[in-house]
Amino acid sequence: MSTILIIDDDDNLRMSFKRLLTEEGYQVRTAGSGEAGIRMLEDSLPDLVVLDVRLPGMNGLETYERIYRIDRKLPVIIMTAFSTTETAIKATKMGAFDYVIKPFDIPQILVTIQQALEVRRFTSSVVDMDGSPDHTEGEAIIGKSPAMQEVYKAIGRVAATDATVLVRGESGSGKELAAMALYQHSIRAEKPFLVINCVAIPDTLLESELFGYEKGAFTGATHRRVGKIEQAHGGTVFLDEIGDMPMNLQAKMLRLLQEKSIERLGGRDTIPVDVRIIAATNRDLEQLIMTGHFREDLYYRLKVITIQLPPLRERTGDIPLLIDYFLSRFSSELGVENPGITQEAISRLVSNPWPGNIRELSNTMQKALIFNRGAPLTIADITQVTGSDSKTQNGNPHENGCDKNIRNWIRSQLSMGKQGNLFEHCLDHFGGIIVGEALNLTGGNRSSAAKLLGISRPTLHAKIEKYHLKIETIVK
Repeated sequence: MSTILIIDDDDNLRMSFKRLLTEEGYQVRTAGSGEAGIRMLEDSLPDLVVLDVRLPGMNGLETYERIYRIDRKLPVIIMTAFSTTETAIKATKMGAFDYVIKPFDIPQILVTIQQALEVRRFTSSVVDMDGSPDHTEGEAIIGKSPAMQEVYKAIGRVAATDATVLVRGESGSGKELAAMALYQHSIRAEKPFLVINCVAIPDTLLESELFGYEKGAFTGATHRRVGKIEQAHGGTVFLDEIGDMPMNLQAKMLRLLQEKSIERLGGRDTIPVDVRIIAATNRDLEQLIMTGHFREDLYYRLKVITIQLPPLRERTGDIPLLIDYFLSRFSSELGVENPGITQEAISRLVSNPWPGNIRELSNTMQKALIFNRGAPLTIADITQVTGSDSKTQNGNPHENGCDKNIRNWIRSQLSMGKQGNLFEHCLDHFGGIIVGEALNLTGGNRSSAAKLLGISRPTLHAKIEKYHLKIETIVK
């Protein structure tokens, strides 16, 4: 559970903010002054600090400078009123993660908090690449197969350079961990690091999120905002799911890579920036180029170095190692004794096609441990959490009644001759149902729903907005 420290002298705001974040699944501590906050930090480091600019005694900037000296990688979100926006911008340029204007939009600040915590995880969780699950704590890239040995070699060769890197692989194959390893072993490891998920942020907001904007750039732009790329000056930006970046932003990203400069939205000044770009995608970029959805010139700028992560079905020899790792890790996280697993259950897991790759295997092992009663995991335990008694053929489960209902609905849509992108229409239809049911099952707790779905909180928020889901009507 992530810990957040709120430093604000407003008792009402502090308490209501604590209540909100506690309901979201965070552990929250509060302080009414900068001095009190620093004492808490020195006693025990949180994962994130939310800091007000105007404080009695030691002000927000002075408090931030003290925080930076204690832990320069600890993300800090600045809270400010309009009258102190320039102070907040100054703090951001000094290294603060972001700033929010009071009164703030609750969904937006929750997204900002999740982004900051994701950065904290990237910068503080050391990725182990020695392939020894028994001696690994936290994040690890596990595998001794020839394909994974090539991945390790590529990371080792390119990490210490400033080269742009494109990490490719199917969903769930470990692209994020590869990016973490590249950052942690880079010459910029002590510099700012920011993560942008190009699919989790609505297209209308992504440009301002990346490049910032000037006051008056659009309706509601009441102050200047520094973008993430400018904030990361001297450091690294990880662009996840770059294959989903809108075409208009691809042109700006190309300029960044070519000229090392940006322009804020609504601005005319060219701002030089020094950032290293690590990008990742599960999309077929070559096909997107052919269909006019991805710029060919950006493609070649991104793939200075390409690291290709193999799908799990192509390295089945690593599955027993991964099983051992996940059993050890999740047993520790759940506070239970590692029950072990039978050889028959391992064989069943090895024979599974794993379309969701390592993420799917991880979720399966975690759920199996939750339902386990202390005995070694068996085929029956695996079947209970995967929901299939029969072995898959060519990766496709035997059709059941639910499958037939889905097929009948799809046939009805096809027979109606619906105009537009029918494929996306069907995906959105079921996507809305899946997200809604996850929120129902978790009582509306977005953090728990995101974990259940195996997605990040920003992605969940984006899908709630995309599918126009109203939490109060979902949760009964």
